[in-house]
Amino acid sequence: MRKYHDEEWGVPLHDDQKQFEFLMMEAMQCGLSWDLMIKKREIFQRCFDNFDYDLIAGYNDNDIDRIMNTEGMIRSRRKIEAIINNARCFQEIRNEFGSFCNWLWAFSDGKTILYTGHADGDVPVSNGLSDRIAKELKKRGFKYLGTVTVYSHLQACGMINDHDKNCDCYERINSRYPTVIKRRYLEKK
Repeated sequence: MRKYHDEEWGVPLHDDQKQFEFLMMEAMQCGLSWDLMIKKREIFQRCFDNFDYDLIAGYNDNDIDRIMNTEGMIRSRRKIEAIINNARCFQEIRNEFGSFCNWLWAFSDGKTILYTGHADGDVPVSNGLSDRIAKELKKRGFKYLGTVTVYSHLQACGMINDHDKNCDCYERINSRYPTVIKRRYLEKK
């Protein structure tokens, strides 16, 4: 967990395949702990061809059975089917906008958002931005990506910097990437 926190969580991510991996790990996490997701990450990568969404979009019932029978895998057929569905939806966004990253980062004008109060530990589980993105994803057919899950993703992919101000990662990210400060109360739900 420490390595994930220090090297990945909150670092602005502009790579579609990694975006898909992070987003699908969030979907798999629904109802479970994030610690479990990190422990099972290598299993997910093996089961889902290293999160190659183009390959996953072509999966069929044989692939679902293969994944369900993988030792150590979370055996939720609905979540596995959701990941396959989401890969197809991901492709559609990529085809429309050139990349998923282009689409997602447009919500913040390509900048990492620093909400007032968050660096002091006053961090919500969702907000107006995650509501808008979750609603848009649902409209586009995505599954298992509600507002709380999307907020977690926005933190993980660096669109929102919710590191504590005393964390070394907070200033490291802010000094290396473009940021914008927003008043959290303006981010209506």
